[in-house]
Amino acid sequence: MAHEQLDTYIVETPEQAMALLNPLRAEILSRLVEPASAAEVARAINEIPQRVNYHLKALEKVGLVRRVGSRQVRNLVEVLYLAIARTYVLSEGLNWANDTVQQMKDQGALSHLIHTAERIKRDALLLLERSDQEKEIPSATLDTSIRLASEEERSAFVEEYVQLVNQLVKKYQTAAQGQETYQVILAVYPKEGGDQS
Repeated sequence: MAHEQLDTYIVETPEQAMALLNPLRAEILSRLVEPASAAEVARAINEIPQRVNYHLKALEKVGLVRRVGSRQVRNLVEVLYLAIARTYVLSEGLNWANDTVQQMKDQGALSHLIHTAERIKRDALLLLERSDQEKEIPSATLDTSIRLASEEERSAFVEEYVQLVNQLVKKYQTAAQGQETYQVILAVYPKEGGDQS
């Protein structure tokens, strides 16, 4: 069954912003691009189901995830959750001082970057184990750097970068059941030790 999900959601409330800036909650959201239960998400991120369930309830309370169904698993009924969007953007109208909003964005992005790097490492190790039994595990990596002339250019680059990736995902996304799902993770951050001038 298809469920509606926004490509991008503008975060307008402080409660939603604070929930998003929690690295574990951001990780849970990133796993809910398709309906999943607390137990499935917990297995995917190597967490305790009770802890994931607690954070799912908090995300549901602020409107970042919603219940989209349930299913019977042995003697239990599992609730299925879906993130309301694939990507999130913090609104400039959160009524916080500009430097506070920017600091929160930076800290949230860096926390998410650390969590994402750990997830890539964990996923890669699992795939290496799978590759012992299977002939081919398709994957791709891209590593490049770019010099940007100003803060305005950096902002414009990131905005266009997100837009292009969303267009690419939308173009190739299939609604067909039973197809393999691929994780796409992209990051932009300052190169340490690079020329900052």
